[in-house]
This record gives sequence, C-alpha cells and structure tokens, in this order.
Amino acid sequence: MRVGMKTNPEATTWPALLAMWQRADQIEAIESAWLFDHFYPIFSDPTGPCLESWTTLSALAHETNRLRVGTMVNGMPYRHPAVTANMAAAVDIISDGRLELGLGAGWNETEAGAYGISLGETVGQRMDMFDEGVEAIVGLLSQDVTDLEGRHVKLSDARNEPKGPQRPHPPIVIGGGGEKRTLRTVARWADHWNSTPVSVEEWQRKRSILDQHCADVGRDPSAIMNSLIFRFDPDDLGGLADQVKPYEDVGVHKAVFNMPVPHSPGHVDLLGELAERIA
Repeated sequence: MRVGMKTNPEATTWPALLAMWQRADQIEAIESAWLFDHFYPIFSDPTGPCLESWTTLSALAHETNRLRVGTMVNGMPYRHPAVTANMAAAVDIISDGRLELGLGAGWNETEAGAYGISLGETVGQRMDMFDEGVEAIVGLLSQDVTDLEGRHVKLSDARNEPKGPQRPHPPIVIGGGGEKRTLRTVARWADHWNSTPVSVEEWQRKRSILDQHCADVGRDPSAIMNSLIFRFDPDDLGGLADQVKPYEDVGVHKAVFNMPVPHSPGHVDLLGELAERIA
C-alpha cells in the first residue's frame, strides 16, 4: 500500500504549506503529495484564504526533490484544456518528471458562479466537456500536433512545446465515481483512478463497473492504479491502520491522507510512521 499526503491549500499560509511538503520530501515512506483545485475553501470558512493550485504546485515542485506531485484533481472547466496541457508540461519539466496530472469534471457551483465559469448547462454537458477536454490534453501532451473537432473543444494543428520528460505523458489521474460517464472516461484515458471515501463494498462495486468499462473499450483494468482518500487523525494512527487494511485487501493501491489544518510538520512525521505500518 502506497501512501500520499493531501494538503488542501485553504485556511493556511504559503510558509506552512511549504514546510509540510519539504518535510514529506524527506520521508521515503510518503510517496506523493497533493493539493486540491478550488478558488474558495470547501472545508472551512468560504470567505477565508485559498491558494490557487497550479501556481502553488509549480512552486512546491521546485522546492521538493523526490515526491510525486499533483492536484487531486484539477477542474476541467476552470481552464481551457490547451492551457492545462501547457501548464502540465511546464510543471513536469520543473519537477524533473514527477507530475501526476489530476483531472476532474468540476462541481463547485458557488465558486464557478461567482467567477462566471460555466460548468455546463446540464451534468451530461459537463461530462461531454470533460471527455473532450481529457482527449485534448492527452493529445497535446503526447503528440507533435493535435486536431480535435469536438462540440466543446476545437484544436487545429495545435502544438504544445516543450513537453515534459515523462512519456508518453504524465500519468493521468481522474477523480470521481460517476458510474456511467466518469468511470468510462477513466477506462479510456486514466493511468490512475482516485475515489473519494466510500465503504469497502461500495468501492468494490464501483471497481467492478470500471472493469466492465475497460472490457468495453479493450483496456486491461490492471493498467489502472487506484487510490482512496482518507482523513488523517494524528491521535489515532492505530485506528487509521485498521481502517486502511480492508481496502488494501480488496485491491486499493494507494491511501491518500487529507491532512488537517492548521498544517503542522509534526503531523507529517506521524504520517510517515503510519506509512511504515501499512506499507
């Protein structure tokens, strides 16, 4: 079982966030570190501070050396897919090939409405936008020239240079559990599927649906690693280890722990202890 750390960039400061990542970078048992992609806090006062994910991730990638780095996950409607692909290539270069590219369809109507960002008129349209966006991003990260004549995304002789060191592109991490659309997109494009907290039984059911989508598109499901989000409790490492074990038994590859605020490097040390217990 691999272990990752998620430090939501809300209700925190840049120095506190940097200290967390630099400490985790020193602990071999912690494989990866993640942000979220929101403009408003979603777990605290929505009027409070929240650092933008791509600029913050770029800085954190530069200030670390070992961790796999990413955002779980970037909202597709927040940036044109071609812009996302260009940013991803740059961060892959800055991190010397450590980027994990998280992508999601987006959902936060509060921040999107405040900024005039369209999430799509219907959920179906949002998922259509997401499917086309993922296809565009993968093309721009892996091909010399990309053309796409979609309903929502149109690319014509589109280039993205320089590309990052990971080939054919940084691992694509798709977050979500929508059974008809999201998991189908995972089957087509993802190297890594991330799920929010669900019961062991529910995770197994969704995994079986993903396996069927893989069969439908001719994809080997074993080519897709998977992860699950857990809430980190610094006062109950034993309980957390017991909580993770049943998921490992049914095939979850990575546990990503949502770290509490205020951010404390001491919590990272405890996460390292937990990672060694469940490795």
